This record gives sequence, structure tokens and C-alpha cells, in this order.
Amino acid sequence: MQVLSKIKAIHKPDLVDLLGGIKLVDADIRSEFDLINLSNTGIKKASLDALIGHLGMSKKSFTENILNVSVKTMERKKNDEVLDKRTSSYIIEIAKVTEHAFEVFESEEKVQSWLNTPNRALNQMKPIDLFDMPTGLMMVDRILGRIEEGVYS
Repeated sequence: MQVLSKIKAIHKPDLVDLLGGIKLVDADIRSEFDLINLSNTGIKKASLDALIGHLGMSKKSFTENILNVSVKTMERKKNDEVLDKRTSSYIIEIAKVTEHAFEVFESEEKVQSWLNTPNRALNQMKPIDLFDMPTGLMMVDRILGRIEEGVYS
């Protein structure tokens, strides 16, 4: 049992894992074009729920503050219902930045803590608070790259 928990602690989820695994994302992601195809096809609502679970925030906060959609509207959707192209694409972009955070911090607890802590390089904003716009996502991803390279800690 102890070995299993160590393996789980070391495992860093990839994009498909963050979106609920191969059962929900039945696509082989090898390139950016595969992500475009996945966006065009649409991801399932259950993939959104899986990603929210990794971020450590409420479904209400994520849907209303990041996706700008009422939580009631999202909850009316069935888990296997496919989301529209724009929403799918944006959720995939958030998952890519989250995947990068896992590469840098290597544990869900550290990722969640970093995402929810005001950051000096982001004008004292929490990284998660910038997920509602593409420019904010790029800024967070750039900071993660700087941390990865040892330029910023």
C-alpha cells in the first residue's frame, strides 16, 4: 500500500487525466491539432467536473467566474453531454496551464496552494483569478515557465 501511495504522489496528471481520463476523452493527443480537433468535437461536461476537482475550487466559482455561465445552467447538463466548441476550447486551455502547474509543483496540494495564493509577479492577484481571460492564462503559464527555469520563485 505504501508503494502505491508513493507512486500516486509522483504521478503528474497529463491533459487527458485532468479532463477525466481516457473514458471521457477518447482522443489521442499528440499535437496542437489534436487539441483543435478535440475542441471542435467538444468535451463532455464530466470532463469539466474532473478539471474543477483538480483545481480545488467550487463548481459555482469556476462556472460563474471563469466560464461566465450560471452554475444552474451547467448543472442542468448531463455528464455525457458535449459542451460547445468555445467552452470546450477554453476548458482545454485551462487544463493545459494546470498540466504545466503539475509539471512544476508535482503535487495537487502544491498546485492548488500556488493557484490560490496572491503572487507578486501577477500584481498580487491569485493565478486562478486570471483564468477567466486568455491573457491571464498566458501570464500564469509564463510565470510557471519562469519558476521552472529558476528565474522566479
